[in-house]
Amino acid sequence: MEQPTGSPVRVCRFSPDSTCLVSGAADGTVVLWNAQTYKLYRCGSVKDGSLVACAFSPNGNLFVTGSSCGDLTVWDDKMRCLHSEKAHDLGITCCDFSSQPVADGEQGLQFFRLASCGQDCQIKIWVVSFTHILGFELKYKSTLNGHCAPVLACAFSHNGQMLVSGSVDKSVIVYDTNTENILHTLTQHTRYVTSCAFAPNTLLFATGSMDKTVNIWQFDLETPCQARSTEDQAKQFTEDWSEDDVSMWLCAQGLSDLVGIFKMNNIDGRELLNLTKESLADDLKIESLGLRSKVLRKIEELRTKVKTLSSGIPDEFLCPITREIMKDPVIASDGYSYEKEAMENWISKKKRTSPMTNLLLPSMVLTPNRTLKMAISRWLETHQK
Repeated sequence: MEQPTGSPVRVCRFSPDSTCLVSGAADGTVVLWNAQTYKLYRCGSVKDGSLVACAFSPNGNLFVTGSSCGDLTVWDDKMRCLHSEKAHDLGITCCDFSSQPVADGEQGLQFFRLASCGQDCQIKIWVVSFTHILGFELKYKSTLNGHCAPVLACAFSHNGQMLVSGSVDKSVIVYDTNTENILHTLTQHTRYVTSCAFAPNTLLFATGSMDKTVNIWQFDLETPCQARSTEDQAKQFTEDWSEDDVSMWLCAQGLSDLVGIFKMNNIDGRELLNLTKESLADDLKIESLGLRSKVLRKIEELRTKVKTLSSGIPDEFLCPITREIMKDPVIASDGYSYEKEAMENWISKKKRTSPMTNLLLPSMVLTPNRTLKMAISRWLETHQK
């Protein structure tokens, strides 16, 4: 089986049922092969860059490719391009689907998490849904911080409860996918961590590194995910942060120039959340208005995350405008879901930009998101019981 364009193959993946194989090449071509006859089925290509990452959805209906230019492209099983967008500024390095659905609905709902990582030092979480009635939707959910150098690999655990990542900073980080808290930071490797994988049926995962070693890690049989109440998790996420944790957070947010100032003033997690525009200007002597605004915006994101953790409500159920659980969700032309009344008020004030991206909305049409509404209703029924 030869790549039709003769370009070097950078990545290949089997479909979950082993009937298909995808190969991606350095010239951006992607080929869907019949894995039983070994014949080419369909061929396509991305606009820019080499294809370096690929992952199939658990049901095999979709697959995702990632390019060295940072584009995340979604294809169906007929090789039709469903969606493409810039996901990581400096290039994608890896992507992986969780095998477990985020929420369960009715009438064929498929609702999965997708993780992507890249040269921008970030891991991004996406929610992917596909139904024959409502079609396809890829929605950005959140960014996981913690690494201070390009992230080269990421992988979900078999039950979808954890995500592991490896980076050029030589560290391995294990996240709880529900709370997005960091469960473990492992620093035993002495060179770049290039690969990671969870065992399917045991509490093990492996990491490979440029230090020429493979490390095997085993979780505590009692508490593999360090289970805690959401209130304890929220407390750990904020008040228990040390000054070094705050410094690491600043670096992850692109604010490394402020590390010295924050350390000089002994800013820990509790102090961080209590900072105001006055204290940034008067106490920390940060003169730049733009820099103060950026710090305050990042702190507000932290406060919102803590509030969400304490409430236990999945973040995808909250309206980005009101930060309250949605009763009548609609999809705007930016691809994000909002509470209908809140988005209508936003548009009525002659705001033609997206509340999430700040880019111009191509259309003012709002489409009911029945899939999300059903998922929220089911979640509410379960938790009210």
